Amino acid sequence: MAAATAFLPVHAETLRCNGHIVEIGDSRLSVRRHCGEPLLQDTYCAPVYYAPGFQPVPDIWARAVVPCLVVDEWLYDRGPGNLAATVRLRAGAVLSITYGDRATP
Repeated sequence: MAAATAFLPVHAETLRCNGHIVEIGDSRLSVRRHCGEPLLQDTYCAPVYYAPGFQPVPDIWARAVVPCLVVDEWLYDRGPGNLAATVRLRAGAVLSITYGDRATP
């Protein structure tokens, strides 16, 4: 069981870059200033959900009424002996920070 969980990403609340701390809620500008340019970056449109069953908004309505939520993912290679960090941003702010082994492009 331990071997199976060893490769799962680990969620974190902070990321240390060049002596500064980046945390959830920080602006994209702050992340770039402290951590520099990411190794890789991706942007995608996350589905929008609605209550009561948390089902995705049907495409026909989503295109006309509900805009998608644009999410950016930035991958930082933290050097030898450190796990890569993925910073997920939404609306220009850090949504989550995840550590994992995806640093090799």
